Amino acid sequence: MSVSTSLSAAWLKNPELPGAPFFWHAGPVGVFLSHGFTATPALMIPLAQRLQAQGYSVAGPLLPGHGSTPFELNRCGWEDWVAGAEEVYLRLTATCERVFVGGESLGGLIALYLASVHPEVAGVLAFSPALWLYSTKSALQVRLFWPWRPFAEKPAGRPSHADAFWQGYRLNALAGVRELLRFQKVVRGRLWRITQPLMVVQGWLDRAVAAKGPEFLCQTVRSAAAEMHWLPLSGHCTTIDAEWEKVVSLSLDFIGRNS
Repeated sequence: MSVSTSLSAAWLKNPELPGAPFFWHAGPVGVFLSHGFTATPALMIPLAQRLQAQGYSVAGPLLPGHGSTPFELNRCGWEDWVAGAEEVYLRLTATCERVFVGGESLGGLIALYLASVHPEVAGVLAFSPALWLYSTKSALQVRLFWPWRPFAEKPAGRPSHADAFWQGYRLNALAGVRELLRFQKVVRGRLWRITQPLMVVQGWLDRAVAAKGPEFLCQTVRSAAAEMHWLPLSGHCTTIDAEWEKVVSLSLDFIGRNS
């Protein structure tokens, strides 16, 4: 193990999980999948594997500032995340006839942004899109210019299925949160540009992003078809939580109907 790899592993929860970017070609329809804030592509791999098995080409970036140290994330702006994601999206469009874009949390914002910029996007899969945070606590701490803070402990007696499958930083990068807040405003201001079919998936137990987001999203886009699915047993990371196979089923059905 190199020194840089060892350093990154020290900052990551579940460093043994496969968290590298992926690009797997299988067929003429592609699906772009972006992980969320502080996470890695490990978040999207179970869904990506199922999609590839059904003949879809899949690609997922490691967003700038992720998979290394929280210090690197604090140095990134939202434009860096978009640029890193768009590079992978364009590579996928070069090999596929049609491409869907999807992502979780910050990745959901990125998918929505790409759809607002690229009208050729076939459809959008937004998993727990981070249009607003569940709590303003992080925003208040950012104003105090703290560089990072530990993630809040989960309530006792309520372990999450996703905990064993989530890879990402053990600390929250608060300068990065400031950029996330800026990006939220940018994306909310561009939703009216989205006309592609849209699927939104959100867990009832989500304590990371505000529950008002999905309804606002479906009402604001100009998509002819916008569907919303609530998962009663899932938290924020629906692609790896208790109902992740339901997420796979919903995704395959949505892509199949709109390909």
